[in-house]
Amino acid sequence: MSLLSQHVRVVSAMMIRETTTRYGGKFGGYLWAFVDPVAHVVLMTLIFRAMVHIPALGTSFAMFFATGFLPWMFYNSMTTWIGGTIRANKALLSYPVVSPIDALVARYIVQTGTSVAVAAIVMWIVAAIDHTRLSVDAATLAAATATATLMGFGIGFINITLYARFPLYEKFYTMASRPLFFMSGVFFLTDSIPKPYSEYMLWNPIAHVIMWFRAGVYSEYRPHGLDPAYAIWMTAIYIAVGMLLLTVSGREIREGAA
Repeated sequence: MSLLSQHVRVVSAMMIRETTTRYGGKFGGYLWAFVDPVAHVVLMTLIFRAMVHIPALGTSFAMFFATGFLPWMFYNSMTTWIGGTIRANKALLSYPVVSPIDALVARYIVQTGTSVAVAAIVMWIVAAIDHTRLSVDAATLAAATATATLMGFGIGFINITLYARFPLYEKFYTMASRPLFFMSGVFFLTDSIPKPYSEYMLWNPIAHVIMWFRAGVYSEYRPHGLDPAYAIWMTAIYIAVGMLLLTVSGREIREGAA
């Protein structure tokens, strides 16, 4: 058996295990994956509709917040699931045929598929309820979504090694990452913030992903300062650093998982 075919078989088996473990093989488990984004969109819509008369883009508050929250969800949920890969697969990693990369790829595919399905259904529900006609740029949405998931993969990849080597880092990361939700443009348009503050916020690559995603939904939106190349380069750097850290500490992490 070639290494590639072995990798494909191991990843396929781990994807099945990941799906059944995470969702329990029951409809209720899959349904729960939709509850969180829907609840966030509904809550944000109710709060901001009471504060302002019209959304920053379009006519639907719910759609505006959905287009901010969903790309954040792609990134953040991926970071969480990838960061916990080694811990969740300790028993399997004791087998020589299973490598950490197999577990990472399996989790990435399962999480991406789940997030994309959730996003599509949430946007369809919002459009139907608010009678909003969607005319999306599929290529732009696909590029922004791929960048968001891979960016989350890269940060999660880095966190695997840091979690294992520095136990306190996990708590620090959780605390430090919370403000990003409020500073990435989920609730507002980053390019509408007065200078120089908007320029500071554009150092955050997640802000670019959210602007990019919104540009794929709102044809009239021309975000100032959007730099897809910056988001892609930062994503590549995160993944490269994660691979380097795992290469240097892979044996130690694997022995710790055994």
